[in-house]
Amino acid sequence: MKLKYLVLMLGLFSAGFVSANSFDTDTFKTRNNREVIITFIKHGSLMITYNKQFIQVDPVSDYADYSTFPKADVILITHEHADHLDPKAISALTKKGTLIVTNEASQKKLGKGTIMKNIDQMKILGNITVEAVPAYNTTPGREVFHPRYRDNGYVLTINGLRIYIAGDTEDIPELKDLKSIDIAFLPVNQPYTMTVPQAANAAKMFMPKILYPYHFGNTAIEELKSELKNIPIDVRIRKMQ
Repeated sequence: MKLKYLVLMLGLFSAGFVSANSFDTDTFKTRNNREVIITFIKHGSLMITYNKQFIQVDPVSDYADYSTFPKADVILITHEHADHLDPKAISALTKKGTLIVTNEASQKKLGKGTIMKNIDQMKILGNITVEAVPAYNTTPGREVFHPRYRDNGYVLTINGLRIYIAGDTEDIPELKDLKSIDIAFLPVNQPYTMTVPQAANAAKMFMPKILYPYHFGNTAIEELKSELKNIPIDVRIRKMQ
């Protein structure tokens, strides 16, 4: 009986969720020397910590046990696909006063949230600016995945530190409008988002200081470093697959 119990428990642990402390993080400094910590969860899911406040991006229960995370002050949802919008994860992270920011389709699906459309801006947590920027497919036949004007990417400005989270997009012309991006997250998994050459082209369009490919699945993501080897962009690969 004890052996059976032990085997059961080992099975639960091996198949269980990944807790908050199991993920890699990188730390950055703002203009006033405060820390911004980015936690790399999986696929399109990230957590940004600043001034003891927590911003969750596209949390999904399949990627983490969100009951082990601190409650979110803000949750950003890029679009309504199930690998980005998960009511269970949102519920686990929500406390009184949590601000949920979504595109219009996600708000309808979730039944709550503050809608941001492309080019909208708002202030969150007192002094952080959030800009909603376009995210869509351009390759013929793939527009159905992410049609123009529906989905969001987001640019966060945290005391001068500018972070671009692309959501699901290709190398769209609007990327040229991004200015002074310190940290960028670009998705690299065609047919839904970008090929490696498209991601390299996207990066060249706005030249972030640091580039994290994410949402990359089985893509040979190291090839992106080769594509950008002569470009002054620090390409950093983290466990996001």
